[in-house]
Amino acid sequence: MNRITSYFKSLLLIELLGGLWLTLKYLFRPKYTVMYPMEKIPQSHRFRGIHALRRYPNGEERCIACKLCEAVCPALAITIDSEKRSDGTRRTTRYDIDLFKCIYCGFCEESCPVDSIVETHVLEYHFDARGQNVVTKPQLLAIGDRLEAELAERRQLDARFR
Repeated sequence: MNRITSYFKSLLLIELLGGLWLTLKYLFRPKYTVMYPMEKIPQSHRFRGIHALRRYPNGEERCIACKLCEAVCPALAITIDSEKRSDGTRRTTRYDIDLFKCIYCGFCEESCPVDSIVETHVLEYHFDARGQNVVTKPQLLAIGDRLEAELAERRQLDARFR
């Protein structure tokens, strides 16, 4: 019995007529357009924008060069080089993210054991020249320094979901 009703539904194109009815229903309603630069839609505190590297409160960078973010990146957008310092700890000498390759999945942020790499809420950025799509360690640290208060607040809001 179920096969017969399924056959008649496909024969009469019930789903197609339902879709056409929905289109017709919304065709004559007033449209709402967001005037983007002046009006902005609210963002979730879990939004993923451009990356940033954070520092500890004493000013030392958090990244311990474990390279987990580089290993977990599905797009292979992160490049890390490291060396040992005089006190025996490892730190990064190079931390590059190619934003053209990045798919903003957040895996790098989730894999970091010290919350060094985070994705900010900033979605408005551009590139003027070729090669600016690769964000280097000093640029990432500068973004992190500029947005540290907001990053800490968003991390606190997101803590219950981790």
